Amino acid sequence: MTAPPAILKRHVAAAVAGNALEFYDFTIYAAFAVQIGRTFFPGHSPFISLILSLATFGAGFALRPVGAVLIGRYADKVGRKPAMLFSLTLMGVAILGLALTPSYAMIGPAAPILALIWRLAQGFALGGEVGPTTAFLIESSPPARRGLYGCWQGASQNMAFVAGGLIGVILAKVAGPAGLETWGWRVALGLGAAVLPFGLWLRLSLPETLHHNETPSAVQPTRPDLIGHARVIVLGLGLIASGTVANYVLSFMTTYAQTSLHMASGVSLAATLVLGLSGLVFSLTGGLLTDRFGRRPLLIWPRVAFLVAALPAFSLMVRLHNAAALLGVTALLSGLFALSGAALYAGLAESLRKELRGAVLGTIYAASVAIFGGTTQPIIASLIHWTGDPLAPAWYVMGFMVMGIIASVLTKETAPKYVANWRLAPAE
Repeated sequence: MTAPPAILKRHVAAAVAGNALEFYDFTIYAAFAVQIGRTFFPGHSPFISLILSLATFGAGFALRPVGAVLIGRYADKVGRKPAMLFSLTLMGVAILGLALTPSYAMIGPAAPILALIWRLAQGFALGGEVGPTTAFLIESSPPARRGLYGCWQGASQNMAFVAGGLIGVILAKVAGPAGLETWGWRVALGLGAAVLPFGLWLRLSLPETLHHNETPSAVQPTRPDLIGHARVIVLGLGLIASGTVANYVLSFMTTYAQTSLHMASGVSLAATLVLGLSGLVFSLTGGLLTDRFGRRPLLIWPRVAFLVAALPAFSLMVRLHNAAALLGVTALLSGLFALSGAALYAGLAESLRKELRGAVLGTIYAASVAIFGGTTQPIIASLIHWTGDPLAPAWYVMGFMVMGIIASVLTKETAPKYVANWRLAPAE
């Protein structure tokens, strides 16, 4: 039995920075979906152009389960570190490839084909990122701080929203509407690719957490192992599906503000910035709270609050039709959504044996996101178009939030027992 190496703050930062970079690309694509649609899918109908752009965005989810299985199994066999290095490198190459792809006006049908290829590569890379990174964060943490360490999985995604939103607001002011469409979104993607060497340098310093206190021969999961985790897998799918729909409804706010509320690009892109800031603050808050009160309360009550608030919040935004309402609603719903993140990641990781954790956790996440993440934005855009109801996103997310609440109630508590000073209490 070997003693685990000391996990330094810079090791956690390395995992977080790489994860944020990978989600940055998806954030930029969602924020600039209108401009990217006009670049690669020009047409007489703005709606068709937007739907084709969002469908290509959704295609990035198709290979997430494949990446989760292949890269996750690699992480469970060889180690968390090499898997995390591979996924980050692939994502960086795909980001740069999309940023440099010429427009439809320059190369014709080859442009959307290349865009689709890069999106598939990005989806494969991101599918293989979540499982190993979450496993590393949980395995790096003291038992009494798993929620706080695990919350950085969600917090890093919100860091990507902050960076993407901030860059979008700046580019909207500097480039203007025409510049955003021709080169602004390319600059935003290129900035992400430029950070890649720094992310790789940070991850090269990571210690390996896979075989702490185990021999490599122990890492051989069998079919009975997976069957024994059936309850965790099914409930995990429900929990992540609910969260995925909420996440991608919220990340649609920038496009929603432009296409349904007809707001200026600068104001609309500010919604992505607010989404990230609120999510970052409440992700960390949720990490502290779940270490104090357990996983189930933080899974259940924020979802209940989100369900109650969704329809009035969207109604207020549509009725007032101004920047304050857009940003206030985004901040509120993002905060409620983010409160559950740490409990979700820590609870799922604690429910899975170590030799299964990278692949199974990644696959649960990627399968839910592939099915619901890739379809959410095209579906709600179509619902708004077909029904003429700007409240369609609220109704859609509320249905999935009910499913998430049911899964939360059925989930078993996995957190260790604590006393008032947050130290582990003796087992009862």
